[in-house]
Amino acid sequence: MTTRTSPSVSADHPPPLDATPARALGDFIRAHRERLSPQAVGLPPGPRRRTPGLRREEVAQLCGVSPTWYTWIEQGRPVSASADALARIAVALQLSRAERAYLFELAAQRDPAEPDPAAADAPATLLQTVQLVNAPAYVLDRQWNALAWNERAAALFVGWLDGAHDRNLLRYTFTEPAARELIVDWETRARRLAAEFRADSIRHLNDAPTRALIDSLSAASDAFARFWASQDVGGREGGRREFNHPREGKLVYDQITFKPAHREDLKLVVLVRE
Repeated sequence: MTTRTSPSVSADHPPPLDATPARALGDFIRAHRERLSPQAVGLPPGPRRRTPGLRREEVAQLCGVSPTWYTWIEQGRPVSASADALARIAVALQLSRAERAYLFELAAQRDPAEPDPAAADAPATLLQTVQLVNAPAYVLDRQWNALAWNERAAALFVGWLDGAHDRNLLRYTFTEPAARELIVDWETRARRLAAEFRADSIRHLNDAPTRALIDSLSAASDAFARFWASQDVGGREGGRREFNHPREGKLVYDQITFKPAHREDLKLVVLVRE
């Protein structure tokens, strides 16, 4: 009787695929593809399927990548996967925030939808100023993530600054049901917000974090996709803002926006009660 031993790991005998990060990434993506039905992504069910969930070529089409490349990713082959491509896979597979974070951890990539690291060096005086304002006030970075806000802003923006929510103003406006209840004439204001963001982001429209934000919003919100496709541009000039607050009733403010002289990628927004 002979005993077979496992080959040692060497250049001639690489580790088995399931022992590699690429294999773990492929297994994770495949599992989530198989859980997603065609109807969930707007595709017809078609003829009887031999495998559960979406087909590989369907996910590739949703992501805008070649079926061959996508197949290799699932198979754990050592192919290059950019952060942008991974972000599109995350959107196509409708991953949750935790699942998306895990995807990028497996790929050893930084999620482009995460706030720009440059925001971490926002002037301390600017962040502290928010607390001194006797009105709702908050600071936004270039992707419109809230970096700081005061208690008055938290009390006003239900579902955004008042708890453990996503801090992006656009995601709040377009994907949080509470925003539609709070903002008077939501359709007009949301359309205006998309136009303002297009104007505000013109210099970094192709940056990975901005692109990922636009792609994820377009996938998550039909309204955002429609407004963004209209190519409307509007300056962030402030003006009258009306809210139907669940506790305070109708509130009317005049919005004023300030930009630091040496950090034009940041903005301080103050809402003054009329």
